[in-house]
Amino acid sequence: MIDVITDTLLDALKLLPFLFITYLIMEYIESKAGDSFNEAVSRAGVLGPLFGGVLGAFPQCGFSAAASNLYAGRVITLGTLLSIFLSTSDEMLPIFVSEQMNVSSIVKILAIKALMGAFWGFFVDFVLKLMHKKKADIDIERLCKKEHCHCEDEEGILKPALVHTGHIFLFLIIVTFCINIAVFFIGEDTIKLLAVGVPFLGAVVSGLIGLIPNCAASVVLTELYLEGILSFGALMSGLMVAAGVGLLVLFRVNDNKKENVRITLILYGIGVISGIIIEAAGVVV
Repeated sequence: MIDVITDTLLDALKLLPFLFITYLIMEYIESKAGDSFNEAVSRAGVLGPLFGGVLGAFPQCGFSAAASNLYAGRVITLGTLLSIFLSTSDEMLPIFVSEQMNVSSIVKILAIKALMGAFWGFFVDFVLKLMHKKKADIDIERLCKKEHCHCEDEEGILKPALVHTGHIFLFLIIVTFCINIAVFFIGEDTIKLLAVGVPFLGAVVSGLIGLIPNCAASVVLTELYLEGILSFGALMSGLMVAAGVGLLVLFRVNDNKKENVRITLILYGIGVISGIIIEAAGVVV
């Protein structure tokens, strides 16, 4: 048990400087380009899913929250909203960077998420009738700040980067400790058998984890993948469903709760189907 605790703390401490640098860069990008991204998506029209898929892959924590507000105001289509949700990187990128994962592998994962997001966005918009656009009196900055996204901060980027790093660092310790405990008591081979032994079960379970409406989902999924417990297809299934606080904000700002449930189910279904397709095709990075 002492070894498990020691290994957990040492692993987390090694990641700390990389996490901070990554979040500092993310906060800088968001502070400089966040409004431009939102404006580009809102003006994209029928090409919204393409813009949403590409821009959603950029590392900024509040984009999925802003997208929920834009959809609630019917500024963007359902396909565009889903393309952003599916491609949003959330905490995956900082953890991959802090683990010093191969850059080409990270780019491939981001590209797959962006392409899948755009494809499914266009598909949904093709199947469903386009909704009439109307303005909504919604304060995006207030809601994003309420969800601790740090989309805007008058004190600059240093404080939110430190806060975000602290939150994820603490959560990483908890997640890593739980994984190490499970491996210690259950055994790595048994866990892998449960996760990937049953065909496509990993994608179904990962999709459910991805529905957690905060950073917890992508942190758990990424760590399980790095530990070799999840397959790549299962990882992508969960990460595509994991939209950060996007779903949480959607339920708060969109009055039609039944529609929100339908959107959640569609997101989950797309994520699981995509993961199964990736796994069946034998795609790895």
